[in-house]
Amino acid sequence: MPKAKGQTMTAQAYERIRADILTGRLKPNEKIKISDLVSKLGFSLGAVREALSRLSSEGLAVTETNKGFRVAPITEEDLVDLTRTRILIETECLKNAIENGDLKWETGIVSTLFEITRIPVYDPDDPQALNPEWVDAHQRFHEALVAACDSPWLLRIRDSLFAQSERYRSATASISRLQRDLNAEHKAIADAAIARDTEAAVEAMRKHLSHTRKILLDAHLAQTAAPPAEAAS
Repeated sequence: MPKAKGQTMTAQAYERIRADILTGRLKPNEKIKISDLVSKLGFSLGAVREALSRLSSEGLAVTETNKGFRVAPITEEDLVDLTRTRILIETECLKNAIENGDLKWETGIVSTLFEITRIPVYDPDDPQALNPEWVDAHQRFHEALVAACDSPWLLRIRDSLFAQSERYRSATASISRLQRDLNAEHKAIADAAIARDTEAAVEAMRKHLSHTRKILLDAHLAQTAAPPAEAAS
């Protein structure tokens, strides 16, 4: 197989498996059966293994000695630390973007906010799971909010934290339907950002990011600690 074609297949496998993890189709701590993925996705064994190795390096999957791969677990300790760190980075990116944003930046926020309110949050085929189209739009909305940030390093760190946070959001999908109004949360952030009200935008973002943590902790959906690989098998 030509190298370029192999790289393309690996990238496609990576995107598909990553999406399944972030939307909750592959559950936290679930054993990842490589043979099933090869059969289901139609990618080569090598492409799937390389994709899983990349996901492991990003913390979305974990390797088990002589056992392959498993979706990374979600834990209360990790959730608390992740949320605290994401709030620090996300609000810094947002403050920077508000300071540097122009009309194009404002337009990006408005258009992605409109898009996210028009797409159903939950998957029509699986009401307990997030809609992949909404997940994509949600990512674009949050990227639009910080698009004017002029620090590439802040944005790189933010992207990594965002992906990890989406796993926790997926875990609340089945119980958050009646506990939060996501459209209202997003509108509050967008309105404050466009109005250049940094204090209000930061506070709205802080509340938005803290809400998922509260739902998970209240529902005890996150483990108190990551289980040993042997016990989890």
